[in-house]
Amino acid sequence: MAIERHIEAFLESMAAERGAARNTIMAYQADLAEFAAFCAAHGAAPATANPDVVAAFLTDIAARGLAARTQARRLSSLRQFQRFLLRNGQRADDPTALSNAPRLPGSLPRFLSEAEVDAMLAASGEVEGRQGQIARAGLEILYASGMRISEMLALPASALSDDAVMLLIKGKGGRERIVPLSTAARTAAATLRDGHVRGTRYLFPGQTPDTAMTRQGFALLLKRIARRAGIEADRVSPHVLRHSFASHLLARGADLRSLQMLLGHADISTTQIYTHILAERLQKLVEAHHPLARAQADPAPSNSG
Repeated sequence: MAIERHIEAFLESMAAERGAARNTIMAYQADLAEFAAFCAAHGAAPATANPDVVAAFLTDIAARGLAARTQARRLSSLRQFQRFLLRNGQRADDPTALSNAPRLPGSLPRFLSEAEVDAMLAASGEVEGRQGQIARAGLEILYASGMRISEMLALPASALSDDAVMLLIKGKGGRERIVPLSTAARTAAATLRDGHVRGTRYLFPGQTPDTAMTRQGFALLLKRIARRAGIEADRVSPHVLRHSFASHLLARGADLRSLQMLLGHADISTTQIYTHILAERLQKLVEAHHPLARAQADPAPSNSG
């Protein structure tokens, strides 16, 4: 099906100017194609739709029972599209300006305990052959660095081949950042690389030497390791390891700004999903060291008797 020309221009801009990932572009395209179809059915066009059409579209997707997060994503896609048109002088107003996203339920990032991560690492060492090497290297790198799975699978075969303790990687939107490397991660990467065939392009190769392992393939391997470690497979994913990296750092004293840099978040508001961990740590700090907290824990001895 042909893409409406204004939407096509917007998608091209997202790819060229913001370096949006292919999956992100596809999500925007699907959302805006749905809006375009709605506009066509109501005698309007996506690029000239007024606030009433936008409101009717949002009411329609809510009436169809879409989850609040899905509704919010539809509005976000539509809002970015309309603001693109506004910036480029293709319309004089933003019809989404007065539209409110649905209230999202509060959700905390899922993460593993430090003991569970240790169990996963131990379990990966019990898997023989290539699969065990891939699992061990992936676990060590993801947990030591907080990388996104897409960033790790894009690493060239030469990555982690020297004694450097930091690695420069390119993340979302082409933004570069430095992530830490542990000795265990470098060792696991070297073991994995020793098994590469000639001409292997990526540290985590796919079916052929010139392709990278897929995210789905690594996620399935991770679930296999989780079951071996006695952890429910549904609780484990590459992103859960990223959350575990962040949560454990905060619990051990890291600050949000440092964590923002390590995770590659463009805005610290994204990093603030971990503030519940920080709040728990600060509460324990107060309970352990504040004079009044100690006084309540150790009341003065009674003078009676």
